[in-house]
Amino acid sequence: MANIRNIAIIAHVDHGKTTLVDALLKQTATHLNKDAGTELIMDSNELEKERGITIFSKNASVVYNGTKINIIDTPGHADFGGEVERVLKMADGCLLLIDAKEGPMPQTRFVLKKALELNLRIIVVVNKIDKPGARCDYALNKTFDLFVELGASDELIDFPIIYASAKNGLAGESDNLNEMKNISPVFEAILKHVPEPSGDAAAPLQILITTISGDAFKGRIATGRVYNGIVKAGQQIALINRKGQISTHRLVSLMTYQGLERVDAKEASVGDIIAISGIDEITIGETIADPATPKALPLLHIEEPTVKMVFMVNDSPFAGKEGKFTTSRQIQERLMKELENDMALKVEDAPAGGWVVSGRGELHLAILIERLRREGYELQVSRPQVITHEENGKTLVPYEEVFIEVPDEYSGTVIQKLGTRHAEMKDMRKDNNITYLDFIMPTRGLFGYRSEFLSDTRGLGLINTSFLDYREDSAAWPERDRGSLIAFETGTTNLYGLLNVQDRGILFFGPGIPVYKGQIVGQNARSEDLEVNVCKAKQLSNMRSKGDGVAEHFKAPKTMDLEESLEYISDDELVEVTPLNIRLRKVTLDKIQARKKELGIK
Repeated sequence: MANIRNIAIIAHVDHGKTTLVDALLKQTATHLNKDAGTELIMDSNELEKERGITIFSKNASVVYNGTKINIIDTPGHADFGGEVERVLKMADGCLLLIDAKEGPMPQTRFVLKKALELNLRIIVVVNKIDKPGARCDYALNKTFDLFVELGASDELIDFPIIYASAKNGLAGESDNLNEMKNISPVFEAILKHVPEPSGDAAAPLQILITTISGDAFKGRIATGRVYNGIVKAGQQIALINRKGQISTHRLVSLMTYQGLERVDAKEASVGDIIAISGIDEITIGETIADPATPKALPLLHIEEPTVKMVFMVNDSPFAGKEGKFTTSRQIQERLMKELENDMALKVEDAPAGGWVVSGRGELHLAILIERLRREGYELQVSRPQVITHEENGKTLVPYEEVFIEVPDEYSGTVIQKLGTRHAEMKDMRKDNNITYLDFIMPTRGLFGYRSEFLSDTRGLGLINTSFLDYREDSAAWPERDRGSLIAFETGTTNLYGLLNVQDRGILFFGPGIPVYKGQIVGQNARSEDLEVNVCKAKQLSNMRSKGDGVAEHFKAPKTMDLEESLEYISDDELVEVTPLNIRLRKVTLDKIQARKKELGIK
């Protein structure tokens, strides 16, 4: 059996996970096939670089002293729980990366909890010890408290500790930077504490598929781990699908990881992480087995979605002008393709047309929409809604644990705002002018709160959520207290028209922007909707009067990004998403038609 270790990396945003992986790859002189200068290797997706979060798990592999170490990058956000559970199934141990100044963070909690449930051996790496204000003892005490809180066993609580400065490629068993020579102590800890993969090379073949990707030449590529047996390129295999049905296939190619590249291999044994092609209908969580004695591995359990939205073909007056893929067939094909990769996503046909797309949270669905938009898709989406459950005649709604850290001066505002959203405070701690708050609240209460939270805390607050369970809703939810400003006609916004309207509320557009009748151009200061003429131009004459040419002050409009738009709309409004623009609109553009529809008049 090959000498292998499979290790997942867990860390909060910006604690140096990607930097550490880069240091491990570079120090083993792994052939990277790319400029291994300053670029962060693992966060390759454009959205990941922008948001600073890992969304998609990735694989890499290095060879250290004759041992192959497979490194699996885990998503840090609870909204990508489907991805987290799958990738941890491939690992036998974890590196838990902790910032020496901040200690463990809420985002770490979700992935660590899953790792402890799987009884994976955890190695704690205290990173950024060269950072001003680093306090290793504090970080370790907090880490110990977190292990206890998550119910870790005595064996797992006695975790090995490595100190590191990943940026400088240094690590050691003590926090003295001067004694560190390279990153080798991390490798040594992996070899010492992470067990070799269990399994029997002589037993019938069993491979659990955890990721699916596409390739222009090889078709569907399935990535998974060999649990038992030996797999060879070109051999006959059996696929056991989610319903237990068995079909036989021949492997077109067998690949293993070398650095960040997939390379062709002749065979792979127990514990190795491989990629195979040649099976068109394979999906995540299924088992590849020996055709003579097919035996399925346990199916992967994924947390149920908690939030749903309706995706529709764009039918606005500007439809088809900005997108490359606009038809229902193209959008449906793309959503079905996403289902192959994302186990936490569900897509169903909507009764009134379109598709009901369910996911693990607002962020999960917002990132899917953003990716579609960047790929050239044009569509419109409805307001997010929570998915309810019926139990014993009662309607239950999803609840979340909310972990917040804010500077002391903003904690009062946060507590007050969350109180109005039916949040119940469970814990409050203060440390070095930072207040840590733990709440339990309905998922519905989080809609529209993230952007408000960033404004209230001047961008200095951190908010993380994790699904808790289903409960009865605590109270009725009030509707939005402000109406919308709606374009009265189709045209181009004019400064004269905007100046006349700006005192009515908050505008979303400046001058020179094409708008259509029924499009939302701002938020009204009052509770009802108001039609406004933002395209109105000043009628010029050959008479001049005193004061002509005196410029009136135009307030800067509020730019609405995708998440803010989804949070803003009410049930009779939609968000139109194209590669170039995000627009808000009424479902029924004509006010008279909308009123007739409301009254049930045809």
